[in-house]
Amino acid sequence: MGVYAYDKEVIPYLNSNISFSKGIYVAQIIKNGPAYKTDIKEGDIITSIDGIELNTMNDLREYIYSRKPNDIVNLQISRGRINKSISITLGKK
Repeated sequence: MGVYAYDKEVIPYLNSNISFSKGIYVAQIIKNGPAYKTDIKEGDIITSIDGIELNTMNDLREYIYSRKPNDIVNLQISRGRINKSISITLGKK
């Protein structure tokens, strides 16, 4: 998918000013990766993928690895007070 993200339990060790109750924090987007081509931004919180709630980066990995290249997945993200739905076409693993 092309993101580096952190679980909510890890974030306080990296930045004590960031707090959220569910999801995973997008720390970096890989240039030219699938996420780079969408509206997802660093600092977004991914709360679910295809309706499945995410609590850890491992949850995201497991789901992504169960899919095939060119599958489209739908993310729910939180950006401050804004909630958005973003579709991403998966690339090769």
